[in-house]
Amino acid sequence: MSRVPLALAADHPAYEGHFPGAPVLPGAVLLDAVIGALEAAAGGAPRTWQVTVVKFVGAVRPGEPLELEHEALETGAIRFRVASGERTVATGMLSPT
Repeated sequence: MSRVPLALAADHPAYEGHFPGAPVLPGAVLLDAVIGALEAAAGGAPRTWQVTVVKFVGAVRPGEPLELEHEALETGAIRFRVASGERTVATGMLSPT
């Protein structure tokens, strides 16, 4: 399984207004960052993906360090996990279309 840091700016505009007083990163923004990191790891070519499954299991706060673990499967799908330290914040699988 490969691991790469997943960089999201602490002042990302998605935090603004998403639970004022207790900002968290919206799942859609996290998923977009995952796809961007996967495409960059594969040489930067954008692809079209089907979200086979995704589970958001923990909140991501501004400035929290994240790491993306990913594994390519024989089918071409990619299984991933996003973690903050030892804590899992998201898991899922993407399939190319």
